[in-house]
Amino acid sequence: MSGHVPVLLDEVIAALAPAPGTVIVDATFGAGGYTRRLLEAGATVHAFDRDPDAIRAGQDWPEALAEPPRLILHPRRFSELVAGLGEAGVAEVHGVVFDIGVSSMQLDQPERGFAFASDGPIDMRMSQDGPSAADFVNGADETEIADVLFRYGEERQSRRVARAIVAARPLETTGALAGVIRKALGYNPAYKGSGKGSGAPKDPATRSFQAIRIHVNGELDELVAGLAGAEAVLVPGGRLAVVAFHSLEDRIVKQFLREASGAIAGGSRHLPQTVSGAARFERVSKAIRPGEEEIERNPRARSATLRWAMRTAVPPRAAKPSFAA
Repeated sequence: MSGHVPVLLDEVIAALAPAPGTVIVDATFGAGGYTRRLLEAGATVHAFDRDPDAIRAGQDWPEALAEPPRLILHPRRFSELVAGLGEAGVAEVHGVVFDIGVSSMQLDQPERGFAFASDGPIDMRMSQDGPSAADFVNGADETEIADVLFRYGEERQSRRVARAIVAARPLETTGALAGVIRKALGYNPAYKGSGKGSGAPKDPATRSFQAIRIHVNGELDELVAGLAGAEAVLVPGGRLAVVAFHSLEDRIVKQFLREASGAIAGGSRHLPQTVSGAARFERVSKAIRPGEEEIERNPRARSATLRWAMRTAVPPRAAKPSFAA
C-alpha cells in the first residue's frame, strides 16, 4: 500500500478547499492519499471503496478509531454514495472527490489480475465478488467480446482480437491473455525501442485489458451514478473534483459539468434536458493535467485529468439522502 502515489494531490486539495469542520467524501478511498491530506486540513471524511482490502487498511487509522471518528469508512460502490451517507445520518457535504479507474495497489498485485506486467489469474474485480474477467473472456460469445473491446478500449481490430480469444479458450492467466492479444495484432515486444523519443509503441494488450476491466466492473455506469449522487449531497458552494485517466471517463465528466452548468442542453439518456438558466454547478474548471515534474516522479500520472466545479443553490435532480431522525 505504501507504494501508492496520489495523482494531482495539491491540485485536488486546492479545488476542494478543506477546512476544520468541513465534511468531505472521498468516493474512491484506495490507499487514502487524498483522505490523509483532507484529514490534516481538519475535515471529516466519509471514505467509500468497494474493495474490501482498501476498507480493511483504513480501519486502523487513528481518525477512524477516534470518538467521534473523523474518518468514516463505507464498504460500498460510489454509485451508492447517497444511500451510504443517508445511513450515516448525513444529508449534505462540502466536497466530493473521485479518482476514477483502477488503483495502483490493485495494479501492483498480480493475484488481482488487473495487469499483465506480472502474470496472475484473469480476475479484475474491484469488489472481489461477482463474475470475473475470466468468466467473461471464457464464457462470452465472440460478438460480445468484440463489442466490449471496441466500446471501452477503442480497439479498432476488436473483431480480430475477439476471434483469437475465443479460439484460444480456456484462458487462465493474464500473461496468456496478453499473449493472445499481441499475436492477433501482430505485435512483437522485441521491437518496442528504447528510451524517450524512441517512438516505442504502446503494448496493444493495454487497450483490451482496460476494456475488459471497465466492462467487468461497470465503471462508466458507476461514474454516471456517482456524479448524480455528488450533485445531490453537495451544499451550495460545495466542491466536486474528479480525476479521470481514460478519455471515455473524462468525456462523461466534461459533458456532465457542461450540462449541469448550463453550457449545453442535455439530450442523451445520461443527460436529460436542462432547464434554461438553472445551472446546478458554476466555476467549472478547465482540464488540469500534471506537470512534467509530477510525471517524472509518477509515470502513471501521465494520462490524468482533473476537472472541478462548485455547486449552486439550484435543487439537484436526484433526491438527498433520507434517514431516520
